[in-house]
Amino acid sequence: MHKTQPLSPRRPTRTVQVGSVGIGGDNPVRVQSMTNTDTRDVDATLGQIAALAEAGCEIVRLAVLDEAAAKALVAIRAGTTVPLIADIHFDHRLAVAALEAGVDALRINPGNIGSEAAVDVVVDAAKAHGAPIRIGVNSGSVAKELLKKYGGPTPEAMVESALEHIAFLEARDFYDIKVSLKSSSVLRTIAAYRLLGARVDYPLHIGVTEAGTPMRGAVKSAVGLGILLAEGLGDTLRVSLTGDPVTEIGVAYEILRSLELRARGPEIISCPTCGRTEIDLVGLAEAVEERLRGVPEIFTVAVMGCVVNGPGEAREADIGIAGGRDCGIIFRKGEVLGKVRGADNLIPAFMDELERFITEKKESACD
Repeated sequence: MHKTQPLSPRRPTRTVQVGSVGIGGDNPVRVQSMTNTDTRDVDATLGQIAALAEAGCEIVRLAVLDEAAAKALVAIRAGTTVPLIADIHFDHRLAVAALEAGVDALRINPGNIGSEAAVDVVVDAAKAHGAPIRIGVNSGSVAKELLKKYGGPTPEAMVESALEHIAFLEARDFYDIKVSLKSSSVLRTIAAYRLLGARVDYPLHIGVTEAGTPMRGAVKSAVGLGILLAEGLGDTLRVSLTGDPVTEIGVAYEILRSLELRARGPEIISCPTCGRTEIDLVGLAEAVEERLRGVPEIFTVAVMGCVVNGPGEAREADIGIAGGRDCGIIFRKGEVLGKVRGADNLIPAFMDELERFITEKKESACD
């Protein structure tokens, strides 16, 4: 994708392999999410994994709360090819069981997984299965001694916690590591990743944790992750939203698209509406967005509502409509296809043309 203004160079890192997906090194920034189903419910979990994969999710994490959840991983692994990460806390036996069930990686906090002997067991199992370990440090789970030392879950406390955990694994000759430093504070998150990125060459999983409901969470994630990515920090990411995790994937790709790092699916350009708008632009834009949901092909669609900027924007898009008084002009690749008169005809006419465009786009991709 053409970059109009270069970002900071991508931070060089080691490469780790989560199933079929490479992270770090020369790989693109990967998009992942986490199921919010009960992992013990195999059908529900597989259904959500399939929905996430269809939306473009490349890696899925699952909470493994108990032995029943660990046993369910056998059927879940058999039911999907998507790379899976088991999220484990407090019981090292669950980590081993998850690896034996076929998951591709672990997310643990070595400080809460048990004794040093328990960590040894987990590391040995990860080595045997060729599974990376993500060290996940959250501001809410920093050790008490570090909170006391730094006066709270500061970026410095989070980084020291991560470095301690990294050293813990390195002492066991384990280097297949990713690291995350998440806080619900955007500024604390940015500062922590900046500090750690200057200290280690392991891939970074970035995210603003507990970011909130879809609107608030998307804003916080876009600001925090956007700044980090623009500075070359971040090898895989999750947008954490309260609700359906499939929503996270769309937000993640829009963040990456805005920085011209990756793209998936169409880009919709629509004006914010103003007093010059004389068509049902909101209805038209919503109809277009709904139709394009799940379409993976990359192209631009312009939905413009007035005669000032509308024609120019629509001409720049692969396909677009610019509205006027009770009419609209449909463009394709800069060429005028025709004028549609009558407010009730605008949405049907443009949707028909959009369907033709999508069909041709799919057919050309198959040639």
